[in-house]
Amino acid sequence: MEIQEILNILQKEIHTTIIATVDDKGNPYTCAIDIMLVEDNKLYFLTARGKSFYQRLMNRPYIALTGLKGEDTMSSVAISLQGQVRNIGHNKLAEIFENNEYMKNIYPSLEAREVLEVFEIYSFTGEYFDLSQKPIYRQSFAFQKESHDNNYFVSKSCNGCQKCYDVCPQRCIDISRIPVTIKQEHCLHCGKCKEICPQKAIIQV
Repeated sequence: MEIQEILNILQKEIHTTIIATVDDKGNPYTCAIDIMLVEDNKLYFLTARGKSFYQRLMNRPYIALTGLKGEDTMSSVAISLQGQVRNIGHNKLAEIFENNEYMKNIYPSLEAREVLEVFEIYSFTGEYFDLSQKPIYRQSFAFQKESHDNNYFVSKSCNGCQKCYDVCPQRCIDISRIPVTIKQEHCLHCGKCKEICPQKAIIQV
């Protein structure tokens, strides 16, 4: 999937996310925040200047967020990302209100909206995780930032014993060749294969 497609799901189908920030003492906080707009692989949300959330964003402009959709765990799709934000003031504020009509009920007048400021998530890494598929589907993505996936790989030390395949919950290891290979898009990152490998051939990078 292209990054824009994933971000559109986050904004249009999930919309309300949980965003984590930290204060000046390193204490973590979470807030339920709507993703209001996606353009050119950037995400936009807003908050009021009087909120402590606003102050944390201004003092430490880094966030992590997760959005989830689905009726239960096995029908769920989760999108998580972490990255940098910047305050763009009232830029895109009118566009956000045009595309999110419910906001007019919360801030009905232009005078009331003056206290709002828009933040742009402009550099990030993330993950799309779909439990509704069999096997599960995972995709890492990044925008203006290097991705660090911590994926599991099989080295040339592999002797083809297939013990990793036997313990893999998703059977996402191709044992048709030696060394065997892990199908990254289906891997749960549980680490069971690495634990069981007698050759110590599986590494996490």
